[in-house]
Amino acid sequence: MADDIKVQVEQLKRGTVEIFNEKELGERLFEAAKEKRQLRVKLGMDPTAPDIHLGHTVVMRKMRQFQDMGHKAVLIIGDYTARIGDPTGQNTTRPMLSPEQIEKNAQTYIDQAGKILDISPDKFEVRPNSEWLADLRLAEIIKLASSMTVARMLERDTFEIRYKAGDPISVHEFLYPLMQGYDSVMVKADVELGGTDQTFNNLVGRDLQRINNQKPQIVITMPILVGLDGVQKMSKSKGNYIGVTDSPKDMFGKVMSISDEMMENYYTLLTDIPVEKIKELVNSQKTHPKEAKVFLGKTIIKQFYGEEAAQAAAQEFENVFAQKQLPQDMPEIKIASDAITAAKLLTACNLVASGGEAKRLITGGGMSVDGEKVTDPNKLIMPVSGMIIRAGKLKFAKLVIE
Repeated sequence: MADDIKVQVEQLKRGTVEIFNEKELGERLFEAAKEKRQLRVKLGMDPTAPDIHLGHTVVMRKMRQFQDMGHKAVLIIGDYTARIGDPTGQNTTRPMLSPEQIEKNAQTYIDQAGKILDISPDKFEVRPNSEWLADLRLAEIIKLASSMTVARMLERDTFEIRYKAGDPISVHEFLYPLMQGYDSVMVKADVELGGTDQTFNNLVGRDLQRINNQKPQIVITMPILVGLDGVQKMSKSKGNYIGVTDSPKDMFGKVMSISDEMMENYYTLLTDIPVEKIKELVNSQKTHPKEAKVFLGKTIIKQFYGEEAAQAAAQEFENVFAQKQLPQDMPEIKIASDAITAAKLLTACNLVASGGEAKRLITGGGMSVDGEKVTDPNKLIMPVSGMIIRAGKLKFAKLVIE
């Protein structure tokens, strides 16, 4: 059994940044196997936006590894903590969300989690943290707050930076790590997963479990997936994301847009391909970069849509991009003949999710009208029937005048 545990630890170490700590992880896995019980593996997600992107799946895929070893995924939907707003990585206080926004976003998270996780009842548990946080009395909140010093809170990089710069920090933001840590106490987590930006919060969970006479959770941190721009972390607000609900065609086109240097990171964090094989794929002396990127795109799409959809998306990309053909299934958009700005036209054609994304795409040179590039979001365009609007490499629409 000890050898099996060593193999499991090695599998779980893949792609991780830190484990607090590896020895405890091995011991906890051994104890669970001996006692024939499931480890409770926690991941908390605040429903601050309606969709999950591939950056989120990096941690969820690690959770799936635990499930495949027989353990239980405990997904905490932070419907209560979302009212505060996680200060992680923020230089300003986050705006609070309305209960209606939170509830709507939370449902999409649960629906989309099934694309990565095993949601069978014996392997999956969903808990909204309003279940315990909403009923805390003031005396209990004061007791929770007494477990952490201000000096310890200011060790957190974002708080430290804002404090030194003289920027305001609201007292309620100090409660966030405590509330996230309290989640671990309430669900009796054995393991908590998170990105490197969640290390502080997750370690607070260990502290609170000790105080509450629980065995402290093992904390495993995962890298932050870099977005399509190759600079900032993947984020919907930055428009550099691949959504898990994107169509196979859009997913493939976005994967093909990443730089060659980013491929190893994407292969490691978003696929189960062995490390030795990845080294061959990203070595231009052994595999042509385009071939490696096509294989990456198909591998990612297959996870969400299956082999047939992956092959079709790759062929569509080859037809449209490499051979300069127009797609056969181009949607027709009915529109008035009145002049319209380029940004509004992209939105009207459902080729972007928002006006902000339209402006970013246009200024980046990603829009064309009948083959002519448009770089000014405010440029007036006079729609005519049959006009072809292109957004990015693979999104098209044909106008039909009403």
